[in-house]
Amino acid sequence: MSKRNTQQRRHTIMALLTQQGEVSVDHLAREFQTSEVTIRKDLATLEASGLLLRRYGGAVPVPQEIVSDDPGHKVSGRKQAIGAAAAALIGDHQRIIIDSGRTTAAMIAELGNKRGLVVMTNSLNGANALRELENEPTLLMTGGTWDPHSESFQGQVAEQVLRSYDFDLLFIGADGIDVSRGTTTFNELIGLSKVMADVARDVVVMVESSKIGRKIPNLELPWAKVRYLITDDELSDDTASQIEIHGVRVIRAPFKD
Repeated sequence: MSKRNTQQRRHTIMALLTQQGEVSVDHLAREFQTSEVTIRKDLATLEASGLLLRRYGGAVPVPQEIVSDDPGHKVSGRKQAIGAAAAALIGDHQRIIIDSGRTTAAMIAELGNKRGLVVMTNSLNGANALRELENEPTLLMTGGTWDPHSESFQGQVAEQVLRSYDFDLLFIGADGIDVSRGTTTFNELIGLSKVMADVARDVVVMVESSKIGRKIPNLELPWAKVRYLITDDELSDDTASQIEIHGVRVIRAPFKD
């Protein structure tokens, strides 16, 4: 099924949900003449984007109190735009790493029409989202020691697992960007990030423009390790040029919030 058809189906699901107040998997499967597995993956993707809540056998709208009290529940337009731009770099049958983080997770919903992907991640949430994709990739987990700060697996076991593979692309976030040095982080557990970069042919950093120029002490990846920086289109031309001097291709994704 084409990406366009998938997007149209999901748009129609949301329209039906607005009209009816709830939708069921079996009714939607009959309506779209597709499998219940496909519908469940649609609902999982829409839930991950903060657009609905799944219930047994179907879905309901997001309660208004959640929308009002937790503005961060829905993936921001910036993150969605960055995620879509990142996914556009991926071809069928590629081997990729997706590091933990909200910005990197925003690309997962865009991967449903990629075929034959092999995806390694250190994030449980990321792994669950990957399993719901229409074309479910071959999923690899790093294992290791659970770090509650980053909500990801870290440590020597994870590093050893990664060194057993090679990948086409690494997608990784950052707490900040030092324009002259590279990516920075508050987290002192940076060993896994370095190994991820070592085993990937190209490194793609995904970060919102508000984090570029933040002064954070821990250098994570120097510019020499980074091939692409994907951010939103509020990054200035001057700052983009300062980063591109280091051989990094800067992609500024237009967004709507």
